[in-house]
Amino acid sequence: MSTPVLQQSLAPILVIEDEPSVIAFLRAALQRRGYHVEHAASGADGLALLKDGRYAGVISDVRMPGSVNGAEVHRWIQQHRPELAARIILISGDTANSETQSLLQRSGTPCIEKPFRVQHLLQVVERTFGKP
Repeated sequence: MSTPVLQQSLAPILVIEDEPSVIAFLRAALQRRGYHVEHAASGADGLALLKDGRYAGVISDVRMPGSVNGAEVHRWIQQHRPELAARIILISGDTANSETQSLLQRSGTPCIEKPFRVQHLLQVVERTFGKP
């Protein structure tokens, strides 16, 4: 019988990001480290996957086009997938924005500021989700 930690580590990380270059960077770095990655190109697509999917954690951009941004993804997870509430990492190129600062202060959610280095990304991922 598998342990819950092992089962969690076999689940993919859901990356919600709209910029193709950023998703390519994230996917390559995470897969090289041994993580499985699933991708959603918008907040709305991410929520659709989160409704039924099983994930080791979620990495979401804060600012995305469309009706669902990273703050709304974060709020939805808190309400509907509380088991993932401590396994969210936000990424942003705009951490000086007052709304982003408020979200980060209020939630305590780790945030990686763009542009970021691979080693910093992997340190935050391992600390938040565990090693693959």
